[in-house]
Amino acid sequence: MRYSALAEGKRIRPALCMAASISVGGSPEDVLDAACAVEMIHCFSLIHDDLPAIDDDDLRRGRLTCHMQFSESMAILAGDALFALAFQTVADAGYDSDRTARVLGILACASGSAGLVGGEVLDVLSEGADLDEKGIRGIHQRKTGALIAAGCAIGGILGGGDQPEIAALQAYGESVGLAFQIVDDILNETASESEMGKAVGSDRERGKSTYVAVLGLAGARSAATRSTTAAIDVLGPMHGDTEALVELAEFAILRHS
Repeated sequence: MRYSALAEGKRIRPALCMAASISVGGSPEDVLDAACAVEMIHCFSLIHDDLPAIDDDDLRRGRLTCHMQFSESMAILAGDALFALAFQTVADAGYDSDRTARVLGILACASGSAGLVGGEVLDVLSEGADLDEKGIRGIHQRKTGALIAAGCAIGGILGGGDQPEIAALQAYGESVGLAFQIVDDILNETASESEMGKAVGSDRERGKSTYVAVLGLAGARSAATRSTTAAIDVLGPMHGDTEALVELAEFAILRHS
């Protein structure tokens, strides 16, 4: 669990959760436990994605994947345990009962069949399929966007935001999540293994449905830019500092430039 969760990485999801709290007048400390929980769920998904039964990857974040370092059985169990620890962390964080219940519900929905896991199912089943942009967007919105949007909404809730602000943060997260996944599609085609810290070119080899496969590199870059712009445009209702949210959204585009 420590090997995977504490490996070098961007920590985008917890950063967005804390930035969302700041945008409604809260502080990063208000949401630190929940932000860590979001990252644990993300790490659980990476461990399981890398397994031979799914993506069969040997590298993650610049070193051996969990199952290559330990074993497939230990990787499965480590992922399971991180998933459980995420919910335990929120339950033990000391938030009031109403906010705890809301955060747990949002995390569960974003993680399961309606969100991350459901998106992964569609991703696996669509290998070799001829999807259009709408179909790929639906996969990305669940596979990547759901958990990112959940983290942003949770940051708004725990930071004391009102319902319009929380809704805006949810929409922001959905757009940012889509932008990040599109850029991941681009980098899988254009970056080196050392830059990515994992195998590249694997999407094409596996016949995965990606924005690059459907729109080409130029079209995918345009789609990522549109999603980033859409994310920034919804931040108008926020009464706190949105600078960090804007910078994190723009970072999605800078990654492929």
